[in-house]
This record gives sequence, structure tokens and C-alpha cells, in this order.
Amino acid sequence: MEDARRVEEGLVHRATANEDHHKVHVGDDLEKSDGGDVIKNEKEERRAAEDQAVVEQKGEEEQVVVKQKNKRVATLDVFRGLTIVLMILVDDAGGAYSRIDHSPWNGCTLADFVMPFFLFIVGAAIALALKRVPNIGDAIKKIMLRTLKLLFWGILLQGGYSHAPDDLAYGVDMKHIRWFGILQRIAVVYMFVALIEALTTKLRPAVLEPGHLSIYTAYKWQWIGGLVAFVVYMITTYSLYVPDWSFVAYSHDEAKRYTVKCGMRGHLGPACNAVGYVDREVWGINHLYSDPVWKRLKACTLSSPDSGPLREGAPSWCRAPFEPEGLLSTISAILSGTIGIHYGHVLIHFKGHKERLKQWVSMGICLLIVAIILHFTDAIPINKQLYSFSYVCFTAGAAGIVFSGFYVLIDVWGFRTPFLFLEWIGMNAMLIFVMAAQGIFAAFVNGWYYESPDKTLVNWIQKHVFNDVWKSERRGTLLYVIFAEITFWGVVAGILHKLGIYWKL
Repeated sequence: MEDARRVEEGLVHRATANEDHHKVHVGDDLEKSDGGDVIKNEKEERRAAEDQAVVEQKGEEEQVVVKQKNKRVATLDVFRGLTIVLMILVDDAGGAYSRIDHSPWNGCTLADFVMPFFLFIVGAAIALALKRVPNIGDAIKKIMLRTLKLLFWGILLQGGYSHAPDDLAYGVDMKHIRWFGILQRIAVVYMFVALIEALTTKLRPAVLEPGHLSIYTAYKWQWIGGLVAFVVYMITTYSLYVPDWSFVAYSHDEAKRYTVKCGMRGHLGPACNAVGYVDREVWGINHLYSDPVWKRLKACTLSSPDSGPLREGAPSWCRAPFEPEGLLSTISAILSGTIGIHYGHVLIHFKGHKERLKQWVSMGICLLIVAIILHFTDAIPINKQLYSFSYVCFTAGAAGIVFSGFYVLIDVWGFRTPFLFLEWIGMNAMLIFVMAAQGIFAAFVNGWYYESPDKTLVNWIQKHVFNDVWKSERRGTLLYVIFAEITFWGVVAGILHKLGIYWKL
């Protein structure tokens, strides 16, 4: 009867193809208690499931077995696919359209939604994957294994070892390797949120008590974990003393040392914030991201908000490195995963569309209101680089509203076909992230050049098919990203889905 209730609640997922149809999964085939796939849905969301109800007929000894296919919550894949598409768009077209690129400091642009959207869907997937944990020890082992895999791939792709897609070279000086990045942040948030979920599986009720707040009290340990992360971040940000610091900048093979004057607490500007100080002390200044977006600030360049040469007399920190996925800001990012797992808990415990949407939309609106008040009163500005509390609230609220909108369109009204390409990308998000967003496939194609490394198929298509036709490098870049990258990988993801091929960690 429990399975029958899951069917009614809409929590069950897509039935697999016929058993005779062979499916190939690239990577680990993790069991149902493994803690969830981080960038895409876990096995819980794509495994075959059929619910059986045995109905006894009166006056007959014969029993009728009724088999019913499960209904998949496609919104999860679509939301994940949207996030991957946004990442490709802002990474590869943001240079041409600075308005969609990361905000140089305070504020929020389209690019600034990508990371918190990832963490939001990570949390939602964890809730579904770990709603039953038969063996806590095995679950913890698999959570830690997946965390290590994400850390490995993050360092390999963004640590400086890979020079894709432009340079046909690889390798990194270990004195300058970048230790943190996108996948590393996802790994830390995933580990923290998933461990709490696994360790508290026997402490939460199977059925919620009546009351609007029962969903919160049932998962109080998850919220306590988020609160601890919030308190640690806030206390450190506003109380940690930031001393003067220096760095060496290289220009035309010449090294010059610069000094940044600080000696303060609670500063939220680029030069003297606690987020940067913690990373400089923990990782070392040579291991931070060397091209931070604050270089596009008016204080640094006359081309602001576009990139450009540094203005005469620009502050010394304009040349300094800064880690946008740093340690202290990652602690704050745990809140994004905590809010995401709450949306997954709502999906599990509330059976009707109306009840789910009431919970989701109300939280999303409240988070947006809190963020707007904090930002426009200058109490806590919205800032992606610092991962400020107002930024957490604003992006999580937006994620909740977008997720609810997709849920209405796809899982309530049934408009699934227009979003199939996003769903396919979401099912193979790790593959698309590596091959497209990190430029590995483009680097492979560029490896087959004619006469010189700049004469490649990728460059030829971008120049002659898009830039020359539209007589604009800016517009040509945007169309190249839309059609030669996003559309191309949507088609590839669809083919792989039909073949049953997925890459998961």
C-alpha cells in the first residue's frame, strides 16, 4: 500500500524500457542508498519501477494483478538541464554580452544564478535518493566516495591542468594549482547535506503531523545544519580581522609586488573582506583564481561593465587574485543546498499539486522579499563573490519560483514535449558539463587543425557560418553558442537518452 500511495503522490518515476532493451551506464552503478547523483537525478529518478495491486474478487479465488506505470517528476531533469544551458550561455557568450556575465561585485546577473541553481537541485535530488536508507554505513561510504570523485574532477577540470578549449596543451605548475572551483563547491555542499540526511533517517517521522510547520519540525536537523553554516559564515565575515596583504603580479614576464591596505573588520568590498582573507590563509594566494570579475568594476577599468585594460591609478587589488568558490563562501552555500532539500521533502510528503505549490511558492516569495529588503537597505548586499546571505535568499527564492513554474507546466498541465531537450540535457548533465561547459569536446576538435593551431573546424564555423553571415562578432558569438553548442548538445543528449547511455559519478 505504501507503493500505491507513492503512485498517487506523483513521486514515482519513469518506467524503464523493456527488459530486453540493453542499457549502458558509464561510471558507477550505485545502489539506491548512495546519496543521489549530484548534478543529475539519482537512480531513484530513472530506475524502473512498477507498482502492483492485488485485488481479490468476491466469490472467486482468482486474483487480478494490476500493473501500473510510474509517473516521472520530469521537472527535476528540466530544471537541471536549464542550469547547464545557462552555464554554457553565460560562460561562452558572457564575454560578448557583459550584462549576462557575472556581476563585477554587488548585484545579480543571469550568470549569478547558475551556481545556486545547481546547489538547489542537488538538495532536491538528495531528498529523493535518501528518503529510505536501509544501511546508514553503506550510504555514508557512497556519499564520501562521490564527494571524492567530484573533488577529483573539479581539480582536473578547473585546477589549471586542463587548458581546453583554446590551448592544445595540458599540465599545471603545482605551485599555482587552483584547489577550489565549481565541482569542489558542489562536493562540499553535497557531502554536508547528504550526511545529515543519511544520519537522521531514523530520527524523522514517516508521516507528517498536522500543521503548516510540521515539514520543518520533521527535518529539524537539516535546518539546524543550515543554521550552523549561516552562523559560522556571518560571525566570520563580520568579526574576522583582515590585515594588510600583498601579492605578486606578472606582466610581460616581469614580476611586481603590490600591497593592499586593510586593517579592518566586517568590510564587504573587494579588497578587505573576510572571504578572501580566509582563502589566502588556507590555500595560499598563488592557488586562487587569477582573473576575478571585479576587474570589470569602474574603479578598475574605463570599459566597465565590460572587460578592458586597467585604468591609470587603479587600486592595487584590481590586479590581485580572488577565489569566487572559496572556503568561507562555500560554507554559506550550504544554505542553498538546505533550501533545495526542503523542496525535495515537500515533494515526498505532500500528495497534491496544490499543497506542494503552496509550500514551494510561499517559501520562494518570502526568500525574495528578505533578499530585496537586505539589499536595498544596504544591510547585506546581494553578492555572488561573497555568497552573501541576501544572495542565498534571492537566488534560492528565484530557484523555487522557477522550479514551481516548471512543475505546473510539465507535471501538472502535461506540457512536457517543449522541454524535452532540457530534460535530456538534465539526464546527462555531468557529460554536458565536462564536454561543453568545460570545453573538452571543442578542445578535441581543435586538435585536428590545418597548418596552424588557429585553423580549426570550431574556429572556421564560428567565423564563417556565424560571424561573417551576421556581420557582427558579438551577435555571431551568441548564435554560435545557441546553435553550435546548446542545440548540438541537446540533440546529442537526446540520442544518448534513447540509447540508454548516461554518465554519472
